[in-house]
Amino acid sequence: MNNLQFDFRVDKPTGTVYVDRAFNAGLSLVWDAFTKQEILDQWWAPKPWISRTKFMDFKVGGRRFYAMVSPEGQESWQIQDYTSISPKTNFKYLSVFADKDETPHLPGSNWDLNFSEQNGTTKVSITIHNESQERLEKMLEMGFKEGFTMTLNELANLLLTLSAAADK
Repeated sequence: MNNLQFDFRVDKPTGTVYVDRAFNAGLSLVWDAFTKQEILDQWWAPKPWISRTKFMDFKVGGRRFYAMVSPEGQESWQIQDYTSISPKTNFKYLSVFADKDETPHLPGSNWDLNFSEQNGTTKVSITIHNESQERLEKMLEMGFKEGFTMTLNELANLLLTLSAAADK
């Protein structure tokens, strides 16, 4: 395992989760991994679950509608409504659980993702502000820390593979 930065902090009084993770890959590739459906679906779920995007329109006012699918085929649907995009530096979205018909289950959480690169290492700083204490508690009970840690590790491995392929 590498010694790249990884921090995960929960501030229960404010309902906020802070995640900082460095990746051994360039900014453009990391940005694409978070903003392109075909790459997102390769890592945006803790194994053995998979991510399956029904549709994604990465623009302000656009939406990603996807399911995390268990090995048994159980689907957990989510909506990401994009509220702000500054190419290759930041994007924000409202994340809410949903049913398969795209009916949101409020409250949600506001995600704020910041990207920066230094010497070929890209840092992603994620702030997740939950609209209610109950939502934060539900996320944590569902194993969000463990699951998101596994998911970001999947991304790190995928980025190594994609970087190596790009170097050929």
